[in-house]
Amino acid sequence: MSSDSKVPSSDAEEPISRNEDKSNGDAAADEILNGLLTHGRKTCSVQAAGDRLASGNGKQKNGYSKRASGPLLSGVCYCFSSCSMILLNKVVLSTYNFDAGVSLMLYQNLISVIIVVALGLLGVVSTEKLTWKLIRVWIPVNAIFVGMLVTGMYSLKYINVAMVTILKNLTNILTAIGEMYLFRKHQNGKVWTALFLMIISAVSGGVTDLSFDAVGYTWQIMNCILTASYSLTLRRVMDTAKQSTRSGSLNEVSMVLLNNSLSLPFGIFLILFFNEWEYVQKADVIRIPMFWVLSTASGIIGLSISFTSMWFLRQTGPTTYSLVGSLNKIPISLAGILLFKVPVSVPNLFSILFGLFAGIFFARAKMS
Repeated sequence: MSSDSKVPSSDAEEPISRNEDKSNGDAAADEILNGLLTHGRKTCSVQAAGDRLASGNGKQKNGYSKRASGPLLSGVCYCFSSCSMILLNKVVLSTYNFDAGVSLMLYQNLISVIIVVALGLLGVVSTEKLTWKLIRVWIPVNAIFVGMLVTGMYSLKYINVAMVTILKNLTNILTAIGEMYLFRKHQNGKVWTALFLMIISAVSGGVTDLSFDAVGYTWQIMNCILTASYSLTLRRVMDTAKQSTRSGSLNEVSMVLLNNSLSLPFGIFLILFFNEWEYVQKADVIRIPMFWVLSTASGIIGLSISFTSMWFLRQTGPTTYSLVGSLNKIPISLAGILLFKVPVSVPNLFSILFGLFAGIFFARAKMS
């Protein structure tokens, strides 16, 4: 669910040595948690205020209040989940110097599976029964999904959050090219202009990145290729998958369960193949309680992204959802720079801002 190895760097935002004092990791973790709690209290205050307003203004005003607060509350929850997931993964992988990205992915997905199954047993959500016929159809998509998560984990290990969000724009370029060749979907001139601006921002951002790491950039480029492949492959497989179910349909919750469940055996295989299990057993970081708190929180938030994105999409629509997703990169980038004390120059900061606004321009161009 997640949406991101091993060479320590002297840069301020890169992993600390395993022999250094762990108080730096705990301080950063406490800072992240305090920020999350502050956002949570604000969200609850907004919801409580909306409820008080609704209860005191009669039936007609009550309906209006719910319509007005629904998109706002769902949008805040979606943005909060998305920002928190990236920042928490960065803390776990870099601040705590955890060198087992596949193991972290496996743990996060296991948390998601447990929660979805529990919600299904309680009748909160409905899921399609997993059959061998459905699993066979979905395995190619899931293999790409696992690769997307793992490469995303390792890119966050090496690259600062701001540059990760900028380089993710390359996914839009690859997806647009894939749509043109696979689905014969042609983009308008504004879209191609926005894609060209994204290329410029990515290249200039990499050139001016003071904490440039070739390994990290390689992981992120691989992540962009796999993310684009996942979205393109998913479109082709979804119709076939629906025909493989007993009900003839496949809702979003079922797809979340399917993806995360099938990723578990893939994750176990990769852990054994890369001998991560031996590293995890000997790692000192797994004896730090805060590490497990953050890892578990990232798994829960990874699942919440799926639910809040569906909630926000129902409350608004694809147009608003796309635009907010682009705008959401701005606070993520700024938070990543400030929280992890990333060294930036004026040219690099300009490249980051240029890339962020290129993403907004792309979203607006897709609307036209």
